[in-house]
Formats: sequence, C-alpha cells, structure tokens
Amino acid sequence: MFNKILIANRGAIAVRIERTLKKMNIKSVAVYTKADQDSLHVDYADEAYYLGDGTVLETYLDADKIIEIAKSAGARAIHPGYGFLSENSDFARKCEKNNIKFIGPLPDQMELFGLKHSARKIAKKAKVPMLEGTGLLDNVEEAVKTAGNLGYPVILKSTAGGGGIGMRTCFNEEELKSAYVSCSYLAGANFNNAGLFLEKYLEKARHVEVQIFGNEYGEVIALSERDCSVQRRNQKVLEESPAFGISEVTKKSMHEAARNIALQVGYRSAGTVEFLYDSSEEKFYFLEVNTRLQVEHGVTEETLNIDLVEWMIKEAAGELKDLYALVDEPEGFSIQARIYAEDPMRNFAPSAGKLDKVKFSKSARIETWIQDNTVVTSNYDPMLAKIIVRSDTRENAIEKMNLALQETNIYGVTTNIDYLNSFINTQDYKNGDLSTHMLDGFTYKERKIEVLDGGVQTTIQD
Repeated sequence: MFNKILIANRGAIAVRIERTLKKMNIKSVAVYTKADQDSLHVDYADEAYYLGDGTVLETYLDADKIIEIAKSAGARAIHPGYGFLSENSDFARKCEKNNIKFIGPLPDQMELFGLKHSARKIAKKAKVPMLEGTGLLDNVEEAVKTAGNLGYPVILKSTAGGGGIGMRTCFNEEELKSAYVSCSYLAGANFNNAGLFLEKYLEKARHVEVQIFGNEYGEVIALSERDCSVQRRNQKVLEESPAFGISEVTKKSMHEAARNIALQVGYRSAGTVEFLYDSSEEKFYFLEVNTRLQVEHGVTEETLNIDLVEWMIKEAAGELKDLYALVDEPEGFSIQARIYAEDPMRNFAPSAGKLDKVKFSKSARIETWIQDNTVVTSNYDPMLAKIIVRSDTRENAIEKMNLALQETNIYGVTTNIDYLNSFINTQDYKNGDLSTHMLDGFTYKERKIEVLDGGVQTTIQD
C-alpha cells in the first residue's frame, strides 16, 4: 500500500479524498494556487505545495509540474479526482514513466471510451441497445443527408469532452446547418478534437447511469444505478439512487449491459456507463462511458455503504479482490444536491466574492471546500458543495433534503440553494416524473429585496 498520495485536484473532491486517506492512514499531498490558498483542501492535507498564480493550464493542468511535486514530496501515487487531468491518458502515461501510480483506469481504456463514437462501437460489440446514429461526420452536407435518413429531431454531438459543450438538439435542416459550425468550433477549441456525430433524439428521456468497478484480476461489478435526469444546460444538478419508478427487470438488464461494456476492455478502477431511459417505452439506450469517479458517486456509496475512493486506492495497489463479496444489496434512498455560486434570477450567472459566514446542515453528508472568509473566484467551476442525504424511502429522503437545504446558509455570494429547495417541492419531482428537460419548465420565484442603488443615507443591516 502507498504511504503518501498526491491529489491532483482542488475543491470538494480534494477534501473528500483527503478524508479517505486519513481513514486509511495514508499521508495526503495537496496542490493549490493563489486563488485556492484558503481552501479547506489545503488545511486538511498533510503537505501542501504551491502551483503558482497562473491560469488553469499553467497550474492544475500542468502535468509535468504536478509530477515533479509528487516526486519531490515522495508520493508514489496520484489520485486525479474528477475533472482536470482525471481522464487524460497522456498524464496517466507520464505518471507510469516516472514510477508513479495513476489511480484510475488504464490509459488505453480512457482513450477507447474518451471518444463517444469509439465508445459506441464497443457498446455495439457488447450488444447493448443504442439509439440510431452515425460515425464521425466528414462535413455539414453529410450531416444533413444522414439526418434526413434518421428523421428529425436529432442531436449533434462532439465525440470528445463533455459537460454539454459541443452538443446541440436540431429540429430541422436549418438548425442543423447552424449548429454544425458552432459545435465543431466549440469542440475543437475546448477538447482539441472537432469530430462530430449524429444521434436520434429522444424528446422526453431520463438520464440513468450505472456505477461500474473493475480490478486487475479481471473482475468487473455493476454497483447499482443513479438517476441524473435533473439537469440544466446538460449539467447535472440533482442526483439520486436508486432510480425511482424503473422495474427491477429493466435495472438488472441495464446493470448487465454496463458490465458487458466494461468486460470488453477488461476495465479497471471506477467508471460510469450512462444511458438514456425512455419511460413511455420502458427501454434504455447507451449514451457514453465516463472513465473516472463521478461527482455524484456519493449517493451510490450511501446506499451500498462502501467507499469508492478507498476501492480505487486499493485497486491501484493490487489489493482489491473478490468484489462481489465486498458489497450487499442497496438499502434506502439517497439524494445529492449540488450547491453552486450562481444567481438563478440572472440566468445563473456566476457569483464571486468573500464568504462572510458559512453554515451547513448537520443532518446531511457535506462535501465542500469553503469556510468562513473563503474568497470565491470565477477562475474555476462554481460548485461550492455537495449536500447528500439518505433515508429509508425516496419520500423521506426528499424531506430530509428539504430540511438540509433550509439549514444551509452561505453569506457573501448568491447561490442556488433556494432554487433547489423550491424545485424539490414541485409535484413533478415529488412524484418522480423525471426527465432531462424538466427544469426548462420550472419557474422560480425568489423572495428577496435587491438593492440596485442605495441612497446617500441608506444603510443595510444584515
């Protein structure tokens, strides 16, 4: 087992990994920038090293700099968390060349699943249901021709990257022509790969994913499923496990499909196979594979009583065997809410500033990087925390989340806390009538006074 591990990340996931390392009696090495100097992940670490005051590319994405820090600190392994270098196969290979263990899947597996069109080929070989689609498109003329054959609406997707970047739903030929240019540009600029493909679009679908895990001994297990349908701009906001209202027969088929995909490549470490689920037809279709720990992994941990970070570390050290013996059937129901520094009343514009006071609910599992007097900048993703609750039923879990959100207060920046609290109390959400576009029809009304221009003698008392 490793005696010291560097965490090549920041924020809530860095703190999350540090807590597991403390439990395993492994020393943690953190990296940070000037903007992150007051982050909890710096305080919690056994050692912390300064990356500089540059851009993300010059700091958290500088593979050579991070490897040099790991070597100087004597860390024999690196955990990438999620985002940044977590799915960077070049970084994983550089770690190997420097005799540092990359805690995650093998580089070849990242590359196979990192491009959506090649992942579709693996899924097809595993005989997993898929929506009609194409391979990589050569030009807009080919896109128009194939879309006519598929039938509108279609969704145009970049083969690389994620987060909804380089993705557009098209309902006619003109929309497709316009989207092709912008999606190609965005994909090339963000992922250095402008490849695009088409897929038939489901107008009302749920986003359901299966947590998978594999080890070097050829074992692969499907660890229950999560519903991640509640999304805004293709970015997940609320996640829950298990998926509500889907038959056990369908869930079992989904788990087997995910496992079969992983077995095709001898998958190792944590990963997620994502599906679209058509509630009206009770059918699921392959979407993509994420070769990393997901932001929403906590809800799976809560219902299965496992620690996926610990599993990843043990697998990397060759000490994880008999996977099926390590897990029982899921118990209870878990929900996660992502707390962002953003203003729902201003089209979710990012909010930055110094936090005067931070108070989290004591009735929930909290994963965060902020504390009193933390300065929130616009340099990084605006997620401040993840609030995770677990109860015996979905109804009780919603009530528990309702209480946890009400008991959480973050002063100094605008957040989406009240927005989320309002949404989980809608009838559609309570009924479990979920879909990926359900937030589009949600009208949020904020009860507050906004001072646009205070007079000379105006004071504002908190």
